[in-house]
Amino acid sequence: MGAVYRLAMREDASRLYDIRRRSIVELAPPTMPKAEAEAWATKLTPSGMERKLRELEVWVAELDGIVVGWGAIHGDRLEGLYAAPEFAGQGGGAGLLDMLEGLMRDLGFPSVHAEASSNARDFYLRRGYRANGPQTPEGAWPIAKELLA
Repeated sequence: MGAVYRLAMREDASRLYDIRRRSIVELAPPTMPKAEAEAWATKLTPSGMERKLRELEVWVAELDGIVVGWGAIHGDRLEGLYAAPEFAGQGGGAGLLDMLEGLMRDLGFPSVHAEASSNARDFYLRRGYRANGPQTPEGAWPIAKELLA
């Protein structure tokens, strides 16, 4: 996928909110019940997405000028990675993850830490992440990856 990566702008908030919501609702089942996916998707409000843009380093992946996914980092933490369902499985998420890991590596972080949902856990494990603790009460899986130069 020949994606272009750029920092998200305030004007992207609505599109990023929509990508996250649709990604969860459409891609999380069947690894979790649909009602659970719906509940997870509603945990972030549009104003919460705007707050993420202020507080985190949020990057978007664009293909032919269309935002197809986004990821957020804060220090050595991956705070989210979402692909629009119509682009899932086409390499955009993997490319964005590689780019974000490169940014963290360049900043000198020896590892990246995250929490994976049940539907995304295998995606991360295939990319060198390892379990970093038991599943949380909220259903997330703590994971980490060493960022070797």
